[in-house]
Amino acid sequence: MAAESKSKVYCADVYVKESSYATESNKFDGVFASKAFKSGELIEKGIMRRFAKDFDGMNNPYVFTWSDDKPNYTWAMGSGCSTFYNTAKPENANTRMVRHFDEDRFEIFAIKDIAEDEELVHTYKSLQWRTVFLNLSEEI
Repeated sequence: MAAESKSKVYCADVYVKESSYATESNKFDGVFASKAFKSGELIEKGIMRRFAKDFDGMNNPYVFTWSDDKPNYTWAMGSGCSTFYNTAKPENANTRMVRHFDEDRFEIFAIKDIAEDEELVHTYKSLQWRTVFLNLSEEI
């Protein structure tokens, strides 16, 4: 916990491996809990780096929607394991990302109790409208 408070980036309690949602024909990674978490507990925190204003993230699944400025969104890249969290419908998510746009940082919290080695998923902010996720939102 001490390292968590000193660093802008903390992801020591998670690890990345092949997602439990991957298939033989579609391999991809996910984030997993290296310890059990209680609902409300901080899992990871990190910083974001914004892309140039002319960057178009609508077709790139590895960047974050980093503003509420519709339709002129700002796009950013996250630190730590943030880009490896997969998405789920709200009722199936076990984490949530809190975005601090003005500070270019984020926090990921457990929204239910999570077991050690369980895959961590949250609902992407842009799941319902971003071009790259349109088919995905029907599959999950």
